[in-house]
Amino acid sequence: MTELLTAAQMRAIEGAAIESGAVTGLELMERAGRGVVEAILAQWPELAPSRGPAPAPPRYLQREEGDRWRAVVLCGPGNNGGDGFVVARLLRQAGWAVEVFLYGDAARLPPDAAENHARWVARGEVRTLTAETLGGMAGDLVVDALFGTGLRRAVDLLLDGAGAGMRRVAVDLPSGLCSDSGRALGPVMAADLTVTFHARKRGHVLADGPRACGRVVCVDIGLPVPEMGPDRVRCVGAPGGLGKAGGHKYDFGHGLVLSGGVGRGGAARMAARGALRIGAGAVTLGCPPAALIENAAQMDAVMLRRVKDAEALAGVLEDGRINALCLGPGLGTDAREAALVATALKAGHRVVLDADALTLLSRDAGLFGQLHRDCVLTPHAGEFARLFPDIAATLDAPATAGPAYSKVDATREAARRAGCVVLFKGPDTVIADPDGWCSVNAAVDGRSAPWLATAGAGDVLAGFITGLLARGSGPRQAAETGAWLHVECARAFGPGLIAEDLPEMLPGVLRALGA
Repeated sequence: MTELLTAAQMRAIEGAAIESGAVTGLELMERAGRGVVEAILAQWPELAPSRGPAPAPPRYLQREEGDRWRAVVLCGPGNNGGDGFVVARLLRQAGWAVEVFLYGDAARLPPDAAENHARWVARGEVRTLTAETLGGMAGDLVVDALFGTGLRRAVDLLLDGAGAGMRRVAVDLPSGLCSDSGRALGPVMAADLTVTFHARKRGHVLADGPRACGRVVCVDIGLPVPEMGPDRVRCVGAPGGLGKAGGHKYDFGHGLVLSGGVGRGGAARMAARGALRIGAGAVTLGCPPAALIENAAQMDAVMLRRVKDAEALAGVLEDGRINALCLGPGLGTDAREAALVATALKAGHRVVLDADALTLLSRDAGLFGQLHRDCVLTPHAGEFARLFPDIAATLDAPATAGPAYSKVDATREAARRAGCVVLFKGPDTVIADPDGWCSVNAAVDGRSAPWLATAGAGDVLAGFITGLLARGSGPRQAAETGAWLHVECARAFGPGLIAEDLPEMLPGVLRALGA
């Protein structure tokens, strides 16, 4: 996993490195500016040298004499602006025509930014940034080094239309975006390329961040990597340990998925197939007696059991081989189904609660109170709002100041309240446990999977998590692994995906992981 930092955490890491004497602020600023220029050339090779290695300081290939590449660099009142002055200087050394604008008072710049301002002034002019400047910019490239991660409020600049028709680069974070939440604090200057340093920030992957950031490149500027604690947030990465070394089927668990009545079994069947494909040794679908023939006609490897009511479920759960349950997909929301959920929770097994089961929990405080640490809740935004209306209202309130309340904050609070793992679905799926451990499965940038916006995809995800629980994964690990594989299956199939395709893509995805 890769850590996702808040602005405060990043400042603390930089401050500790500087205080230790390992590096100076000026050195970090120089490394950051050079990293931005290198990322620009990697993103747009037509701006890069066409022959020979670039010497240091770099002199990147310009156009014909008199027709140079033109850059506009917008510098802010903090250290992000200092990075911008470095970028401007390096581009000027490379032969570019560079215009530099400052938002704020040069006399109030922090020391390192002031030093780089002085170095630029020895070479070129600094003009005052105004609304007219933003509306009239022209050139090949605009570098947004206005606010980065330091923004705490909306600014009185028309950022959202700035740089139209130019290549747009953000230093650390597009201006107008909250670094910790990814939420817009006002107009945002969207970028084609965002260059950040040391580690991605939460705002790169949450909420409005992915749309505003474009492609995100993380540059190593030589800072130490501190040990991650429970207050940190990680980006879910490729899982391991999914192979089977040997044993019989029940060594890999037995999952039970409960289905609704006649004509309502499709969602549960997809969940059951997902659980089986991901490696549960055995999967049983429990359904009302009247739906038995319908389900039998459409399944082979998944076993069937009659589950008329809660009493029947209690009898089925006497089978000690059953160790993971999935309730909700197509289940129904009447008294019978509420009793099934209560019985499943009372049994103490690992349980995935999705769809209709979440609706039942939102209606009954007593049922919600039976949740335990071996449960996984998998709400989308609407279900989350029904389960945690006050938390959702806080998350949905307009963001006017930073750090704004984030999806990470909301999911952590929900997990503490529920006393179990909560997986809050979306392109920025957030997973949290009641102890505060949190991760983000970011389907953004190179992992974008818009095809998952299709009916039934969430049912398959519930099945993936159930199968992993049956195999022995803990609730948080199962949720993280299931979410990562879910996205990879969608990416492997591509456009035209429907939910039934997801389990069928798992073999190839697992094979690529060496499972």
